[in-house]
Amino acid sequence: MAEPEFDVVVIGAGPGGYVAAIRAAQHGLKVACIEKRDRLGGTCLNVGCIPSKALLHGSEFYEEAHSGALAKFGVKLGSVELDLPALLGEKNKAVKELTDGIAYLFKKNKVEWVSGEASFVDAKSVKVGDRVLTAKNFIIATGSEVALLPGMVPDGEVIVTSTEALDLAKVPGHLVVIGGGYIGLEMGSVWR
Repeated sequence: MAEPEFDVVVIGAGPGGYVAAIRAAQHGLKVACIEKRDRLGGTCLNVGCIPSKALLHGSEFYEEAHSGALAKFGVKLGSVELDLPALLGEKNKAVKELTDGIAYLFKKNKVEWVSGEASFVDAKSVKVGDRVLTAKNFIIATGSEVALLPGMVPDGEVIVTSTEALDLAKVPGHLVVIGGGYIGLEMGSVWR
């Protein structure tokens, strides 16, 4: 029987997966990390925590300037406008810098990034597209996906998920957020 191609194959390149892959490689193991997105970092880095915090940060600056709250500190502003494309550009820049940083760490630590969706063939191999990877050990770090309500199909305009809410083309005139977790609260605060 042939020796496995890798010591460890990590499925998922979010915070759990990419850290595990890099650390295993730093300990001298031959490692591959499979990610179905076109960028590393998982939900948190691409469509979750990081982009939502960038938007939240910018919207807080806007609110402070627009509301006149700075006047008590002697900062008086005239007309204040929101440049939504610039705000979204800053968000995208932050995401790109961080995802590029993970790609750099993969290269530096000799972690092979395999792009695509994994499915197990057997206890020692997974298939990604036409490629079969064999390994002594697997780490499953597949993270989370948006949970949809029955009967509600996102259309990107009227019904959006938290992912689409990160890239709205304009500030909505009104918005109903379903879900009071941190993502719902952040999106509600950003678009308020």
